Amino acid sequence: QVQLVESGGGLVQPGGSLRLSCAAFGSIFRFYAMGWYRQAPGKQRELVATTTSGGSTNYADSVKGRFTISKDNAKNTVYLEMNSLKPEDTAVYYCSAARTGWGERDMDYWGKGTLVTVSS
Repeated sequence: QVQLVESGGGLVQPGGSLRLSCAAFGSIFRFYAMGWYRQAPGKQRELVATTTSGGSTNYADSVKGRFTISKDNAKNTVYLEMNSLKPEDTAVYYCSAARTGWGERDMDYWGKGTLVTVSS
């Protein structure tokens, strides 16, 4: 019923920038929250950033000042602008959406992920 599709992943050099997009398709016009999580090889999935319908944002400490989450409500699309990328940012990035709440356990839908590789 609801599908999230990420795009924009790829290979980038340290210090470079990348912009990820996530488009939501389905019957839900507006979510309470949408966000980005990532999972590096051998590690657990972790928060990157979330944003609510009211405009509140939440960032992991590791990305504050470097990443920016934004959205286009008319398109049910969320973006993640990543700057000053580091090798430790390498991971599969997953888009998520929630009908209620904004925490990880509140997320009702998940995309299939897009791979971001930061390497020289």
